[in-house]
Amino acid sequence: MKNPVRDLNPKLIEAFTPEIRGKIILPTDIEYNDTRKVYNGMINKHPGMIVMCVDIADVIASVNFGRENNLLIAVRGGGHNGGGLGICNDGLVIDLSGIKFVRVDTSNNTVRVGGGNLWGEVDHATHPFGLAVPAGIISTTGVGGLTLGGGVGHLSRKYGLTIDNLLEADMVLADGSFVTVNKDQNQDLFWAIRGGGGNFGIVTSFKFQAHPIKTVIGGPILWPIERTEEIMAWYHSFIHSAPDELNGFIATMVIPGPPFPDFLHGNKFCGIVWCFTGSQDEFDKLIKPAMDLDPVFVHVGEMPYPSIQTLFDGLLPHGLQWYWRADFFNELSPAVSAQHLKYGSSIPTPLSQMHLYPISGAASRVGAEDTPWAYRDANYAGVIVGVSPEPSDADKITNWCKDYWEALHPYSSGGAYSNFMMEEGQARVKASYKHNYERLSKIKKTYDPNNLFRVNQNIKPSN
Repeated sequence: MKNPVRDLNPKLIEAFTPEIRGKIILPTDIEYNDTRKVYNGMINKHPGMIVMCVDIADVIASVNFGRENNLLIAVRGGGHNGGGLGICNDGLVIDLSGIKFVRVDTSNNTVRVGGGNLWGEVDHATHPFGLAVPAGIISTTGVGGLTLGGGVGHLSRKYGLTIDNLLEADMVLADGSFVTVNKDQNQDLFWAIRGGGGNFGIVTSFKFQAHPIKTVIGGPILWPIERTEEIMAWYHSFIHSAPDELNGFIATMVIPGPPFPDFLHGNKFCGIVWCFTGSQDEFDKLIKPAMDLDPVFVHVGEMPYPSIQTLFDGLLPHGLQWYWRADFFNELSPAVSAQHLKYGSSIPTPLSQMHLYPISGAASRVGAEDTPWAYRDANYAGVIVGVSPEPSDADKITNWCKDYWEALHPYSSGGAYSNFMMEEGQARVKASYKHNYERLSKIKKTYDPNNLFRVNQNIKPSN
């Protein structure tokens, strides 16, 4: 059992305070309630202390203080985690949001990024150089959480997952030591953090390979929800044989309102959100089969890469109620698409939705043991999210999400993309790492034998 911060001798906190260049926030401080909030408004945890770190020294001091006083430790970057795993009750939150910098090296197209950065900040810095790092679909997501879990997004088919573009990281370990990990240094740790989450230490900076991307052609194409089975069958036959330059995730959704036209508002759709890194002529030829399926709405065009990354930011601001469930899938069989039609037709709130992200192209050509991300052979990373601005909708969106997931789970590959998971228990964590779990557990034993970093999709140290 971990000690609550409130039970510590006040003199310990008094002695700790001068070690921190950032700020220590306690429950008695005026900014405490705002600071403890995370992206998911359904999460309502009350930590005993939040340390707003501004440098590596702050992180080291915080880790040592937490370990020496047997405190529960949570690590927060962008705070986007669906299960609220960047925060905890009664314990110590090590907040990295003050450790921000983005340095672009055009001699080798690499980018060094702080552990507290958001992806929109990275896109802003790389775009003037005509570069981008593959990362997610929402710019307010934290670099750390998304990367350590894998990083599925618009560029996955062309350039792989975010972890496939990670070259190096600086880390503070459970014993307070500082290490650099890459293909030549601390190779076991470097392997583990490329998908193994925050189990092995706190990453204070990342170095990524960036790629030459200035603009993309992208946006949504929508069909009435009643055509879900037909569209999914076509999509499954199309996307995995398409050129790597074309990515498109398929979804069931409601159009909530602006900026979409009035005639779409409140209606349910099966849609595909495209992202293409080639020319307009190539895209027009590739997309013609989709256009021949008579969509009711097409909003696709050329845009700066940061624009497609911010396409959904306005609809999904900080503080909404969220409930997530996820699985990997190999097939979109008639039985599977029938469930998508059923639950897509009963979406409970305008922002609730289901996405299937293709795991093919470059993302599928990395070996299943080359990183902890074990499902390189799955065709899709699926996620169902119940979303609402209203706390009174919490039960409604949670029940719909669970029912949808339970209907689909028998057709799944068994595990889920860890960034799409809530707190779902050890069996789900093991299923999601599959054959890589044992190796991860041994590395955990080496670097965090007492499971100091356990507020995450936890990999327990091997016995």
